[in-house]
Amino acid sequence: MLNKYARPFFTKLFTPLASLLLRLGVSPDVVTVVGTLGVSLGALIFYPRGEFLIGTLVITAFVFSDTVDGIMARRSGRSSLWGAYLDSTLDRVADASVFGGLVLFYAGGQSVRDDSIFQVRPGIMAALALACLILGMVVSYAKARAEGLGMTANVGIAERAERLVAVLVTTGLVGWFLPEIFLTVVLALLALASLVTVVQRMLEVRRQALDVA
Repeated sequence: MLNKYARPFFTKLFTPLASLLLRLGVSPDVVTVVGTLGVSLGALIFYPRGEFLIGTLVITAFVFSDTVDGIMARRSGRSSLWGAYLDSTLDRVADASVFGGLVLFYAGGQSVRDDSIFQVRPGIMAALALACLILGMVVSYAKARAEGLGMTANVGIAERAERLVAVLVTTGLVGWFLPEIFLTVVLALLALASLVTVVQRMLEVRRQALDVA
């Protein structure tokens, strides 16, 4: 849904920046790498220290590189298989860093604040964040493996954009003022939605495989 409705808006918003970078001789691949480093460092430096708001702001500053590099590649006519491969691979690194940062924080037995009424054990939070990390990787692999076998798996209720927006917005707001229980609920829903997406993609590939057979 976000890819369908939000991408045109952000493409229009970031086109001037992409054009400027191209005029300066910056490669789309450089933007991809710098963006991934920014997201990963923001998540792995600030989240494990419980600085959720600052971490989210840093991540947000770099996360749109994924849009900028795509615009640059199209406008320069330099779209390539290598660029697509690099972008997809580093997307997985960025996603794992975000959830990994949360795992590191909660695995240390910490909480952002003392929500005495709705306090959730840090161990549960760590487990939910880890489930989101693992299932998010499987969601991506299920699609990539299907395409490697000559099939498609473009189905599912939890695409990357939706997962990333949900966890970043909630984590940032929890770091600011929201009770931690909100992050618990969002992580649980993301884990469940990712699991459903994996099953949906497996069923879609099974259908195509049986049709070929």
